[in-house]
Amino acid sequence: MDDFKFFGRRKGRKIRKAKTSLLEQFLPQLEISTQQPISHNLFGVPVKKICLEIGFGGGEHLAGFSLLHPETGFIGAEVFQNGIANLLSLITGIKQNSEIVEKIKLLPDRVDNIRIYSDDVRKLFSQIPDGFVDQVFLLFPDPWPKNRHASRRFVNPDNIAELARIIKKDGTLLIATDHPVYKRWTLRQMHDCPDFIWTARTSNDWRNPPADWVETKYQLKALKEGRRPVFLEYKRI
Repeated sequence: MDDFKFFGRRKGRKIRKAKTSLLEQFLPQLEISTQQPISHNLFGVPVKKICLEIGFGGGEHLAGFSLLHPETGFIGAEVFQNGIANLLSLITGIKQNSEIVEKIKLLPDRVDNIRIYSDDVRKLFSQIPDGFVDQVFLLFPDPWPKNRHASRRFVNPDNIAELARIIKKDGTLLIATDHPVYKRWTLRQMHDCPDFIWTARTSNDWRNPPADWVETKYQLKALKEGRRPVFLEYKRI
């Protein structure tokens, strides 16, 4: 599965020295390699559940949510190197202007329950067993709002089929977006898939985030600019 065309950014502004050290020294300890078997033994601690976050951006939700659920193993997929560096900063406490240390460790209040896939998540799907994942997060994906770019949207029949395969029965898929085009597109695409059912019963169920939600930097920016996100949760049936 090496023929996927990726349209997003892989690197942004220059990554400073401290975060470069995180990518060079600490990322290899957490990184999932190509063709590596995916199992509950992937993590440094015993885990009861598995969550997958697709395109974790700056890592705010992944870092915060994994701290709240130390008994769960988290796989974060992200190609944007600056975002990966930011996640590593959040879980180690090493910031942009921090002094370089020889031995980089997780913050004391953390357990080793995060693994990172630093490439297109579609390449990872073939390594994930059927019914392996309890919960998938797809938070604020690129909406590609122009009609001619609709094929680039992550929510499409092929990807939904893969998610249906890897999510266990009664597991969940949560898609958050602040873009009206992507909202309508997602509702239509998911409605056409018989493997999932929308869990919302009232408007508050999709207008408000879950109780244990961790806000992302992008979400806060959207709210500040007057764009109210929606949170569409689907259950695997």
